Amino acid sequence: MENKIKHLEFIQTNISRMNQCSFQMKGWALTIVTVLLTLYATTVDSTTHGNVAFIFIAIVPTVLFWFLDSYYLQQERKFRGIYNDVAGLIKEKNKIPIRDFEMPLDKYQGGKYCYFKVLFSRTEWPLYLSVIVGLIIAGIFLK
Repeated sequence: MENKIKHLEFIQTNISRMNQCSFQMKGWALTIVTVLLTLYATTVDSTTHGNVAFIFIAIVPTVLFWFLDSYYLQQERKFRGIYNDVAGLIKEKNKIPIRDFEMPLDKYQGGKYCYFKVLFSRTEWPLYLSVIVGLIIAGIFLK
């Protein structure tokens, strides 16, 4: 029983770390977009509209951070699946057998663990897609 508790604590630590990484990806993405928009604003003066390339360049890190954030969220979901199986929170027919201190992330595939399902989950796509669409609209409008 003591091993099970320690195993659950270890899994929970990993869940927390993946959650923190996912949160940081969102923060870094918005920070870089803000910096690039600030760079655009510094190129604006009374005679020019500014360098719109900064706005379009901001799309690239946004997409990259979206993919990276989704990866961390996928890993978090896999660790939650392991936690549920170790804690016995899953019905017996769906449970994946796990030995003490084992972390079989590769056994958690498909369904809610699928990368593309995570990429377009309700916590991911609204933020990143709205930033990307906003940047495209701003870039086209300001050009």
